Amino acid sequence: MSAKWNKEEGTNNGKLTFEIQPEKIKEGLDTAFDRVKKSLNVPGFRKGKVPRQIFNKMFGEESLYQDALNAILPEEYSNAVKETEIKPVDQPEIDVESMEKDSAWVLSAKVTVEPEVELGQYKDLEVLPHPTRVLKADVEKELENKRQQQAELVLKEDAAAEKGDTVVIDYEGSVDGVPFDGGKGDNQSLELGSNSFIPGFEDQLIGHKSGEEVSVEVTFPEDYQAADLAGKDAVFATKIHEVKETELPELDDEFAKDVDEDVDTLEELKAKIKEDLKAKKVAEAKSAIEDEAIGYAVDNAKIGEIPEAMIEEDVHRQMDQFMSSMQQQGINADMYYQLTGTSEADLHARFAEGSEKRVKTNLVLEAIVKAEDIKASEDEISAEIKDLAGQYGLEENVVRDALSNDMLQHDIAIRKVVDEIADSAKQTRKPDEKKDEE
Repeated sequence: MSAKWNKEEGTNNGKLTFEIQPEKIKEGLDTAFDRVKKSLNVPGFRKGKVPRQIFNKMFGEESLYQDALNAILPEEYSNAVKETEIKPVDQPEIDVESMEKDSAWVLSAKVTVEPEVELGQYKDLEVLPHPTRVLKADVEKELENKRQQQAELVLKEDAAAEKGDTVVIDYEGSVDGVPFDGGKGDNQSLELGSNSFIPGFEDQLIGHKSGEEVSVEVTFPEDYQAADLAGKDAVFATKIHEVKETELPELDDEFAKDVDEDVDTLEELKAKIKEDLKAKKVAEAKSAIEDEAIGYAVDNAKIGEIPEAMIEEDVHRQMDQFMSSMQQQGINADMYYQLTGTSEADLHARFAEGSEKRVKTNLVLEAIVKAEDIKASEDEISAEIKDLAGQYGLEENVVRDALSNDMLQHDIAIRKVVDEIADSAKQTRKPDEKKDEE
């Protein structure tokens, strides 16, 4: 096969010219004839049984050319793309240059390809320091969080409500003595100081005990969601049924065992918290270093203009992935748009914001893969399949059938590049040395 690529200077567009050889044309003509003869009625022959020579004499072999071309074009175009090593990003516009009998057919395609990437520095980049040391204060803070999670609400007997207490109340609101819709509630739990109710409501219950009735006077905010109540004065007749205070457990060995069944003492719990916090900080630091270093690698590269087709492809892929995650939660597209009060255009705009950056990042990473000639071994591919099978609860052979080796090679190679960029980065840059960052 002979294929030639001519790129228009200063653009991502060009012309791909390629030939289809006679032996391949014959395959296409045979396929086209097999299809057309099934519905062909020729006097003297049963339907579908007309000989090829008779067909050619009656209709001419040229009548099969278009169907033959349709049958073989996808494979031939794909072969031409591989031969010229171009990377199309959109559907081509195919033109027939010549379709002469007993000669190779010559076709051309107007193609938009990926922009060229000229790599800059991507190793040994300077990034901000990301300490992973766990301080004693970090452990104490996490311990207190766990303590708060184990807190219980205990009734306060004959004691006034304080900020932070929880009260159980009945209430009914009125404006100018007239009750309004949505202004009534029974046995509602309310944490004083949570700002869950209208401003000023919770403060007026502080200092009161269970069994008391309180007339709470408030003014609805001017931007209140119910327009008929916005800015109006209201009175809530409120009955306090219960006052509860938060009781925290003692920080002792029993508390530790209640929080984590794998420990027996408070000291063991602290040690485990420290270990977990360390792992979390290391993971967060690695992610931050990756993002920062890859960002600099992209900034250091020279990248041609990004074709609109690449932007759109990225946006729609992001949208598809997002909607797929929604469907896993039982929410289809129509339901999502209805619940959020948005539209498909809104979602498109949301993902379009970071699309160019995502496309540039992927182009640079793929350019590094090519420059470094990074490959995935068979063991790495097998491990990837095993990991994916476990992640999605599938048999390994199902995963292998669903994903091509090229796809697996690509994903593994990209991860290797990301690791290489991050591992070589030096945490020596000072904050005041920041490069252009948004």
